[in-house]
Amino acid sequence: MDYGSVYRRCGCRDENTGRLLGARRPGLHDVKHGSWYFSADLPSAAGERRRLRRGGFVTRAAAAAAMEALVSPAASPESGLTTGEWLSRWLASRVSLRASTARSYEAHVRGYLVPYLGVIPLAALTPGDVQAMFTAIIRDETVLGRPVSAATLRAALNGAVRAGLIAVNPGRYPELPRETRPRPQVWTAAMTGRWQREGWRPDVGVWSAAQTAQFLRGMRGHRLYALFHLVALRGLRRGEAAGLTWAAADLDAGALTVSGQLQQLGGRLAFGPPKSDAGRRVVALDKTTIAALRDHQLRQQAERAAAGTRWTETGYVFTTPVGRPVSPDRITRLFAKLVADSGLPPVTLHGLRHGAATLALAGGTDLKVVQDQLGHSTITLTADTYTSVLPETARAAAERTAAVLFPARPTATGGKPAARRARKRPLPAWARAGRRRNRAACPKGAPPGK
Repeated sequence: MDYGSVYRRCGCRDENTGRLLGARRPGLHDVKHGSWYFSADLPSAAGERRRLRRGGFVTRAAAAAAMEALVSPAASPESGLTTGEWLSRWLASRVSLRASTARSYEAHVRGYLVPYLGVIPLAALTPGDVQAMFTAIIRDETVLGRPVSAATLRAALNGAVRAGLIAVNPGRYPELPRETRPRPQVWTAAMTGRWQREGWRPDVGVWSAAQTAQFLRGMRGHRLYALFHLVALRGLRRGEAAGLTWAAADLDAGALTVSGQLQQLGGRLAFGPPKSDAGRRVVALDKTTIAALRDHQLRQQAERAAAGTRWTETGYVFTTPVGRPVSPDRITRLFAKLVADSGLPPVTLHGLRHGAATLALAGGTDLKVVQDQLGHSTITLTADTYTSVLPETARAAAERTAAVLFPARPTATGGKPAARRARKRPLPAWARAGRRRNRAACPKGAPPGK
């Protein structure tokens, strides 16, 4: 076997130096101590030879067999399987994924994983290979400002472990930049001024209650007003709003059922499952939202009559003037134009959803209720992402906190609570005497003199 060697070593350390003894430990021939390793030369991604070491085998024969299976193409029908071939096979087997998730997986596999790792034999893939790939990706993606995720590779290699092709997942623990979820920031007067002067904007901007009301008043007559009213007050995702049907909206009961979302895949619209199981939910409607949806229903009926035979009955709440569903991308572009025309600070359509959660929390809604309203799988996600509060709510909370220690503010001079200042001061003696004389001159019950 000129491509490698088998040897024995242990993990004991020298008592004086602390260095590993390895193969130098006395008594290593004892079968109860140490374990067997192999070292083999394998081709690298660049076509060169590289040294691979594996250990922990109980017997020499086991280590030799493992090395043979790794480097010999005839040892197993899968021994020559490259990482790229496995990724393609794994990707083709993902038949139960949501369409958007499958599309994301495919983009990661084609764009990153195959170019970096594709030529490496799957059985020879090491954590070092994985880390080298992510280091290169991080260097490029940091410039572009996009986050880096190991989820796709981790899922694919977990599949290889389940298939018995590799013993452990070398992509379990890559060192990646800590991902921080951007926190929504409410557009205060100071932030708005900075945006007007410098063009600056936060990562996630959220309108205040007054700004949201101003936007909705400004587009009151728009044919899709009810859609943005629904997102602003109840926090539906754009795909959920686009995929809402009249059958799922019970306006008499004041509730609607979210059972899926409309997605744009490959140039066509398709109705699919929600983002997560928690996305299947019943959303309560307030009176203003019910009124907006009823007005929209009347408008849609008028458009159906005007379209005549050109009308396509789809059952969706929000449609084009001839009844076809409105794509999520079109909703996003329309909202961006309406925001620009309004003169308000910029927010995205998803920022409008952030605002719905913020307004609900500012109105005193319990966090668990907000979680259910938004369709989040965990309350932690709701708390971490959507608990930006309106400035006036934060100030009121600060005052309530201070009132715990200082229930009544003392005055600057008397040192007595301010509430006592409202009490009437006692009249001087001359004023009391004059009041008695007046009562004597005018007995009780007699008409007052002129």
